[in-house]
Amino acid sequence: MSCHQKTSVKEMKSVAIDACFQSEVQQVVCAIPQGYVLTYGHIARLIGYPQHARQVGLVLKRIGEAQVPCHRVVNSSGRLVPSWDEQGELLHQEGVKFKANGCVDLQQSLWKPYDIQNE
Repeated sequence: MSCHQKTSVKEMKSVAIDACFQSEVQQVVCAIPQGYVLTYGHIARLIGYPQHARQVGLVLKRIGEAQVPCHRVVNSSGRLVPSWDEQGELLHQEGVKFKANGCVDLQQSLWKPYDIQNE
């Protein structure tokens, strides 16, 4: 799935968000089925950059919901984006399961493509 040349961990920390990285993030997010979510970290692992969860978030912030179903991406605790009220509504409409604290129930609603590259 990755079009990036694999590099050392030290080199990866300086990876810029380029068109290829953005494209890979978009491909993964577009593949998340309705009723499921992924975390920023899972997406980073799937595209071969396990330490780049924040960069995934930046990509999604840049491209927005119009291009990909960004609402299906949550943090590692299942928390929603604080300033985006519609995210929870969209996930509820799709049947995503929530805990009493308002976080997505990742046990029930986490999409597990290829067991997220063996975590």
